[in-house]
Amino acid sequence: MDTVRFQRWFSRFHLGVYERTGGRLGDGLSGNPSLVLATVGRRTGERRRTVLVYARRGEDLVVVASNYGGDRDPAWLLNIRDQPRVEVLVGRRRVAATAREVTAQDPAYQVLWRLVNANNRDRYEEHQRATSRPIPLVVITPDA
Repeated sequence: MDTVRFQRWFSRFHLGVYERTGGRLGDGLSGNPSLVLATVGRRTGERRRTVLVYARRGEDLVVVASNYGGDRDPAWLLNIRDQPRVEVLVGRRRVAATAREVTAQDPAYQVLWRLVNANNRDRYEEHQRATSRPIPLVVITPDA
């Protein structure tokens, strides 16, 4: 099994474990801090969920739209562009939040990139090398 196929399989497995245990298992199952991001499908209006590695910056959570180094943005990012209201499950805590995309042109991008890349053992550098598209970041701000 190639690396990307394994990562996709593990993500589905991880999501199942995270949700079935109500977050008791999941945040850290992959060896990195992980959350479940729930978005609204831009075409279907249905709830879509994915597990993502994150880093904290104050109360904000930062995730990477790497799509395993693929040339297209992940579907969850397209959903956020259409509807930035999201829900996150971090450990056992489920919160409503607002997500905003941060592109490479944003002055905060490099600081955020270093933060989340270090939190994922520099794996996002590999993803960036695999694609010509600048990989966006997403800052998730929980509701007060």
